[in-house]
Order: sequence, then structure tokens, then C-alpha cells
Amino acid sequence: MNATPYVQADAAPRFGWLPALGTWKYYALLGAAGIFVLGPLGGLAASYMNFSLGFFVGGQVLAGILGSAVTFGYGAQGRHGANYIQTTAASVAGMSAMAVVIQAMVWMGLPQPPIWQLVLYMLTIGMFGVGVGMLYTPILVDRLQLTFPSGLAVANILRALTDPVLLRQSVARLFGGMALGIAGGIGAAKVAVLGTIELSASTFGAGMIVGARIGIAALVGGLAGWLMIPYFLSIGWLEPGDPFRKITFLIALGMIMGAALIDVTLILYRAWQRARQKSAEPAAPQEDWKRTNIRRLVAWVVFWGVAIVIVGSQVLHQPVGYLAMAVLLVFVFAMVNGISVGMVDSNPISSAFVVTVILMATFGLKDPNVGLMAATVVLVSTSEACDMQQDRSTGWRLGTNRTIQFRFQVAGIVMGAILAVVFARLFMDAYPILLKDQTVLPADQQPAHWASAMTYKFVGVLRSLTQDKAYQRTAIWVGVAIGFVTEVLRKVIKSRPGYKRFAGSGKVGFTTDFLLDAVVLPSPYASSFGGFLNLPTSSWFAAGGALSSFVNSLPRRKTQAPALPSDMSTTSLVGGGLIAGDALAALGLGIAGLLATLSG
Repeated sequence: MNATPYVQADAAPRFGWLPALGTWKYYALLGAAGIFVLGPLGGLAASYMNFSLGFFVGGQVLAGILGSAVTFGYGAQGRHGANYIQTTAASVAGMSAMAVVIQAMVWMGLPQPPIWQLVLYMLTIGMFGVGVGMLYTPILVDRLQLTFPSGLAVANILRALTDPVLLRQSVARLFGGMALGIAGGIGAAKVAVLGTIELSASTFGAGMIVGARIGIAALVGGLAGWLMIPYFLSIGWLEPGDPFRKITFLIALGMIMGAALIDVTLILYRAWQRARQKSAEPAAPQEDWKRTNIRRLVAWVVFWGVAIVIVGSQVLHQPVGYLAMAVLLVFVFAMVNGISVGMVDSNPISSAFVVTVILMATFGLKDPNVGLMAATVVLVSTSEACDMQQDRSTGWRLGTNRTIQFRFQVAGIVMGAILAVVFARLFMDAYPILLKDQTVLPADQQPAHWASAMTYKFVGVLRSLTQDKAYQRTAIWVGVAIGFVTEVLRKVIKSRPGYKRFAGSGKVGFTTDFLLDAVVLPSPYASSFGGFLNLPTSSWFAAGGALSSFVNSLPRRKTQAPALPSDMSTTSLVGGGLIAGDALAALGLGIAGLLATLSG
């Protein structure tokens, strides 16, 4: 994730009625746009998608586009304001999507706490999540410099839409990608052939951003899981007709954990080495926009972590031990899922929920109510922590003040915690079918429109608490071993001076290094992606990566125009446009579907 500063002198605001930059009126305008307009709009769409499908589109890209319209009058400096708006709106939307937790309570016949208790509990979890996400920023964003495809897409959109020079140079590629994304999103939903091949414009676009080494590695991981189906059936890990990802998602999570164990250990070791070195040279001052008060941040995380346990135990009457375990697991999944988001733009939060319940079962958990309330801590916190990382990656490229951005995200958490409960009641009161437990309905009674796949997963694993499945824990540990060994081998091979010389010596060396990265010994972070999704989705991701690498290998023509930032390449602009267009299509289809259902 290499950012090239693009500097342009800002003219005076284009419109005289706009409040001055940096004033309280300026921040009030940004907050109002994110909290009361774009956030609820994204939250409505996210809730609808989670109830109807079982997944939701993150609000960053959509809010970035619309936020740029609010701050257009500020010129190039408007990119920071638009970034604050999308940060707030994405928090509102992400929290709103968590309404499915309440649906899971209904399906299982569990008692629903009063509204104020649910809002308070969701609020404490969200506040804790953004703190943990901010705490991991120096590792995932600054040191590992992960791509964060949607974060890059938002950065490119904000830079282009708020800067006339960049807009002129990138408008055709960016908006061309958006048009294709909209067409692909609508086509996949409305055209049978495209639906059959599971066309995903956003997945293809994410592949274009990360390239072939990661995209093809993900496909290799998916093919490995598909080929292992007979073996999984023979050992009882799958039942006939089960998709391979029903078990490979556990292995994939373990792979990320194993690889992350290596990387985090190396980062801590290097930090310890630097601390031991005595140098007369003073430490280089950190840029103003990067500065954060670590003591206050740690205090924030500790305060809200303790608040989760207090509210959960004293208000919701849940066991302290499992609540504390969930709080600790957030630190694991915020790292694991954060790496997944940074590498392949996928946040497997439902997998984190399932694994949390499985791990708690090993400590004797039998009560589904306790499992639901405790795993909700991991679900919501991980979602918000990864949103924080995505937003920080955007801010990293724009040079946006991290402290101010953190405050805007916190404001979004407050509104999102309220809307999560409001939208749950709104949808379930309007559509009684959402109250029926689909895990016990026969096939001929399954609703065609309201699939609620995420809720289905939650309830399925919670019901399994009465039937211990030890092989699920084994699958996680198998994944940890694979990820650990693979990452060790990769680092040993790639650190050898002889191999480095060979890889850079010509076509043979380049091809060998490519095959090592993409097929023979792919990064566990990339190959694990194939374990989370079905094979067609991984295929679209790989196709986007292959196309991107091919285009970037072609000779480039010289131009007299000012150089664009290095991360605003043709493929990243088109790929980001595809992600944005697909998100716009999903929003439009979601709102249209909701209005059609209401009118019906």
C-alpha cells in the first residue's frame, strides 16, 4: 500500500454559504450528513440485505460517493470532510446490519431484553470494537500496509471527485468501472444466465485491485477445498450435499491465525530490537495526521471492555466468564478478520461468530442464550474494528487526521446502536415471515424472498451446543498448522539472497516466483479466501486479478499530464468503480425490493 502524495493548492470554497474549514459549523455539517442522512440510508439497505440475503454491502464506497457531493465546494481539501462523512455513515450502516442478532433471538424463542438494554449493550460493544480497530492501525495499516481494496476504492473516489485535475485524468476509468458495476449488479439479480454463473462485479473489481498473485491463490484455495469433498465426507466432516465451505471456513480461519502468529511475532520482535538500540539521533517526529494518544486509546479499550462485561452481567444477567472470553477473542478476530479485509476485501464476521460459539462449547457452554449474547460481542466488535481498519487505510492514502476520524466513527456507533434495534423491530413487525425459524421449516415452506442466511448460520451453531462436534475444533487447529508452516516456508525461501537474485534475473525467475506465490506455496491470507466462499466467487476474484496483472504488464504510453498517485492506476480505478457500481446496484435493488414489498 504505497501512497504518493498529490499536492495542489486549494482555492477558496466554491460556495459562500459553506462554513469555513475546521470550524464547529463545518464539523456539524459533516456529522449531520453522515449520522442523519447517509448513515440511516446505508443502514436501511444493509439491514434489508442481511434479512433478505444474509450478507450486506459495506457503506464506505456509497457514502464516499455521496459525501463527496457534500464537500465538493471545498476543492481538494474536501476529500478529508468526505472521508469523515463516509466514516460516520459506514459505522451507522454496519451497526444497523447487526439487527439479525435480534432475529436470532426470536427464532430460538429466547427472551428479548427491553429496547434500552439492547441499545446499551450494542453501544458498549461497538465502542469497544472501534477502539480495538484503532489499536491495530499501526500493525495492519502502517506496518503491513495491506491493500484494503474497498479502502483504496474510497480513497480514489474521494481524490477524484474533490479534485478537478485528478477528476479530468481519471473520470473515464472511474465512472466507466462504476457503469459496468451497476450493469453487472443489476444483471446478476435480474438475468438468469448471469445469476447462474454467480457474476459478482465487486468481487471481480477487488481482484483487479489486488492482482493475480492474490486472486489466483484464492482460487487455488477454493479448488483445494472442492477436491477434498470426498475425503471430508469419508471422515464425517461433511454430509452428502454439503458445500465444501461448510467445513473449510473453519480451516481458513485457522490458516489466517497461524500466519498472523508469525507476522505479529516478527513485528513485536523488531519493535523490541529497535527499543534496545541506543542511538544519539532523536526519533523522527510522526506526521500530525497520524498522531494518536496511545494511553487514552488503551484506556478507551479497557473502559469499554469492562463496560461490556458489566452491562452483560448486571443488566442482561449473562455469565461473566463467557463475556470476558468473548472480549478477549475480539483481539484475535480483529486481527484475523482485519488481515482478510486488507488482503481480499472479505470480512468473515459470521465465521467469527460460529468459531466463538465452538470455542466456548469446549469450555462447557450449553446454553444457547449465553452463546448468542457472548458471541454477539465478537460479531459486532469485529465488524466495527475492521470497518475502522478500512477507514484508516483510506485516511492513510489521503493524510486524514486519525483522531478526528475516530470521533466521527464513534458518533456513527451511537446512531447505529439505536437503528440496529429499530430496524429489527421495523422489519419483523412488517414481515411476520422473518419471525419463523427457517432451521426447522421443511424445504417446501422455506421463504423465497427472506433467506436470512446469516441468522440461519447463527441459529444452526447455537442449536449444536447440545451436540458437541469435536471435529470442528480439529479443523481450526489443522488450519492453524497449515497457515503457520506455510508462512514459515515462504519467509525462509523469500529471505534467501540467492532466491531474490533468481526471482529478479529474468522471465524464468519471475515465472517461478509467480507460481510460488499463486499456486505452489500461496500466502495463507490469500488462499484462505477460497475457503470462505463458493468456487464461482473465487473464480471471479481470480479473473479480476489475472486481468489486472496482464494489463499492468503492457507497455505504458508517455503522457504530459501530471503524474497520478501510484495507487490510482487504471486497474485500481476501474476495479474501484466496479465495487462502487455493484454497491450502488445493491442499494437500488434493496430499496426497490423493500418498496415493492411494502406496496404489496
